[in-house]
Amino acid sequence: MTTTELSGFSTESGSTRAERVRLLAQPAVVVVLVGAVVTWALTRESDAIEAELLTGGELLTKTWEHLLITAVVTAIVVGIAVPLGVVLTRSWARPVSPVFIGIANIGQAAPALGVLVLFFLWSEWEGLWAAALPIAFYSLLPVLRNTIVGIDSVDPALVDAGKGIGMSSSAVLLRIELPLAVPLILAGLRTSLVLAVGTATLAFFVNGGGLGELVDAGYKLNRTSVLVVGAVLSVGLALIVDWLGALLENYLGPKGLT
Repeated sequence: MTTTELSGFSTESGSTRAERVRLLAQPAVVVVLVGAVVTWALTRESDAIEAELLTGGELLTKTWEHLLITAVVTAIVVGIAVPLGVVLTRSWARPVSPVFIGIANIGQAAPALGVLVLFFLWSEWEGLWAAALPIAFYSLLPVLRNTIVGIDSVDPALVDAGKGIGMSSSAVLLRIELPLAVPLILAGLRTSLVLAVGTATLAFFVNGGGLGELVDAGYKLNRTSVLVVGAVLSVGLALIVDWLGALLENYLGPKGLT
């Protein structure tokens, strides 16, 4: 019996405990920080411009627009990246896998603002979809790459065992490969979500709304309070989304792997 076992502690239990503390502390810190800043902004003496921009209704509207962009981006990314990643792990599609990974890499490597503006100039669209589609392209790579890596990392012996007991290829995929790849897929989705929330602050360039409008207005009108509120709400939203992603990783992943 090792010293670690005798003491009743292990590295695994310590890291699990730290993760649980973080999951409890992170939303609490966000609520306190955002609540304090919003309360300060709404109760301080404001001029006419600040009073118009910093109302409860306006903050809720911009936050909702930001959340809507993020939700649409998430749906697009999951709807494209996961099925595409699955297809690219099939033996007949592997030769073209580098092509799709390369395209996704272009979206990730290019500046987010450049992707947004180029899509606007090409499509001449404005509003939600003009922001959501290029942001989804920008956020696609982590989920696509992790889906491929997750499925490829499944032990071939497990796949052979499934086929050996009469499972079809689709049954092996749905009952063995995808469940075991879930932790990596969720990790990629968590990264994509944080990227989407951060990049959504640029949606105002194409009249997509969101908290970026407050940041832009505060900067252009030299109103620090408006700028601070927009920035803090954006950061708080990113931290909450990261927290939700961590919850998904903890509670949707295979229990035998935790």
